[in-house]
Amino acid sequence: MDNTTYQPVPASNADTTYKNYLALGDSYTIGQSVSEAERFPEQTVQLLKSQTIKIGNPYIIATTGWTTGDLIDAINKNPPPNNYSAVTLLIGVNNQFQGRSIDEYKTQFTLLLNRSIQFAEGKPSHVFVLSIPDYSVTPFARNYDTAKIAREIDAFNLANKNISVQLGVNYLDITPISREAKNDPSLIANDGLHPSGLQYKRWAALLAPLMKPFLQ
Repeated sequence: MDNTTYQPVPASNADTTYKNYLALGDSYTIGQSVSEAERFPEQTVQLLKSQTIKIGNPYIIATTGWTTGDLIDAINKNPPPNNYSAVTLLIGVNNQFQGRSIDEYKTQFTLLLNRSIQFAEGKPSHVFVLSIPDYSVTPFARNYDTAKIAREIDAFNLANKNISVQLGVNYLDITPISREAKNDPSLIANDGLHPSGLQYKRWAALLAPLMKPFLQ
């Protein structure tokens, strides 16, 4: 769960007739160990474009190793505008990995989700939270207490789901897909830890239909 230098990935389409999409997160959003085209935000956009949705490339604020606190710091230092058509938020695995508390996570996740709603023009229905994948099934986790990891991931996901429901945003549970990697190595990237482009493709196949009604 290394921490690399943050460099925002800008949206390249400045045409204001196009919808715009902000993706907030960590390694799972920046697509550690896969190509740019294989990231789930990129694959989601490509699916939407194939369905005649006019949407620009995603603007990504995410870095491998980030906790909720790191993401808060990043958006405070360089806040995006409040005019996005859609915002996704996937954050928390590094809180779990670093042994940070659920109470801290709840507080910081709530702050991040409220900020995400602001970035989506104040519209909760245009915000999409993705659950945290379960890395206990990956080769990386072999020497860890995998049952403990899975329990803690479930606890963090229960927290972010409850907060998502309270704030009226959309919630997409991709954790079951991530757990299929236990018996399907094609869902894991070559680094033995992060999702492969194929796994991200399955996330995108669920996310694009959720986003589509709000982008037409």
